[in-house]
Amino acid sequence: MTDPYGHEADSEPEDQLQPEDSLIDRGVDDALDEGYSPPEKPLALDDDPDESLDDRLAREVPETGSDPSDGGVEDPRSGRLVAPEQDPDNEGQRVPSAEDVGIDGGAASAEEAAVHVVDPEVES
Repeated sequence: MTDPYGHEADSEPEDQLQPEDSLIDRGVDDALDEGYSPPEKPLALDDDPDESLDDRLAREVPETGSDPSDGGVEDPRSGRLVAPEQDPDNEGQRVPSAEDVGIDGGAASAEEAAVHVVDPEVES
């Protein structure tokens, strides 16, 4: 196989040590099959290496509202929604409403957990 410049390309790089040539055994036959996992956070290239830990911590700003113990008020959670009992006089007609019958031990489905309680006075 040749590259665009006319050079013959090797199928295997010569500078890559194979596991049998290395003292590190990671459980793969070919070193190129191992893969690469990038770091989860970017490197701190902007940080001053002489800055103390106290200075870095003083620069941090806590996130508010994400922790229930920080004193913030969470949105009220709705419970299980069930269809209201049908009126015998209106058989066959569906009423687009539901009743909140309370939280079922925290075992809400994804759809029920996504329901938000809206205060009509605030929305107006």
